[in-house]
Amino acid sequence: MQGKIVKGIAGFYYVNVDGKIYECKAKGVFRKDHRKPLVGDDVRLEILDEEKKLGNVAELLPRKSELIRPAVANVDQAMVIFAVTSPAPNLNLLDRFLIMMDRQKLPCLICFNKVDLGDAALIENYRKTYENSGHPMLFISAKNGLGLEDLKVYLQGKTTTVAGPSGVGKSSLINLLLGESTMETGSLSAKIDRGKHTTRHSELLQIGPESFIFDTPGFSSLEVTDVEKEELAGYYAEFDPFEKYCRFGGCSHVTEPICGIRQAVRDGEISHIRYENYCQLYEELKAKKRY
Repeated sequence: MQGKIVKGIAGFYYVNVDGKIYECKAKGVFRKDHRKPLVGDDVRLEILDEEKKLGNVAELLPRKSELIRPAVANVDQAMVIFAVTSPAPNLNLLDRFLIMMDRQKLPCLICFNKVDLGDAALIENYRKTYENSGHPMLFISAKNGLGLEDLKVYLQGKTTTVAGPSGVGKSSLINLLLGESTMETGSLSAKIDRGKHTTRHSELLQIGPESFIFDTPGFSSLEVTDVEKEELAGYYAEFDPFEKYCRFGGCSHVTEPICGIRQAVRDGEISHIRYENYCQLYEELKAKKRY
């Protein structure tokens, strides 16, 4: 029997087989091979008790993609959610997430929620900051549904991992996207003990035909550790057109006197917020290399 892992917790894997949820353990062969089932994995099951819906994960089927953080499989894209206010977005944290997704070669959509609480000038500032970042951007309100239809277009036919800090309205948005299907998966939700507000474990949810989202735990910090400082500028797409104006090869864009990037920031062609985030990350990577 074949199914998909929709949640994993404390060594148990909950596998969806045609709408039925089986509680499974992974066979010892996976530990021996240093492999671990992930939420999103397609698997083959051995049924131990059909009435109680108990089984074993007997085989992991090939993955088309795998993320390290969050640890999920078979993802097409990521969507990171921040609020425009309440809480105010930590844009340095947002940049770190974008870099992390780029490192894993996963397209990422930026979603700013709670536009009903923010004024037009604030929203426009965020739009200008990320308009040339290479990432699509949406402004929505989970409270009144503003922008929801545009968001659904991006999610249609894809499996999307959804992430963001606590308090940005991620759970409210996911419940809104679930819509009528929430009723259909009521027993499923009870079986795997889906929390309404606080996500502690990754969980795969179906929001439409061939459309799925991973609800993942919130994060308050992210370390960019596996990037060389010389590579960092490559993750800031808006730098590309101006690097040719740097006088020195291998320009760090931090202290050099004749630098196309720094000039573009002065001219307002690159967001000073994004540039300041770049400088902070560059210094962090430089310090890590030293020690």
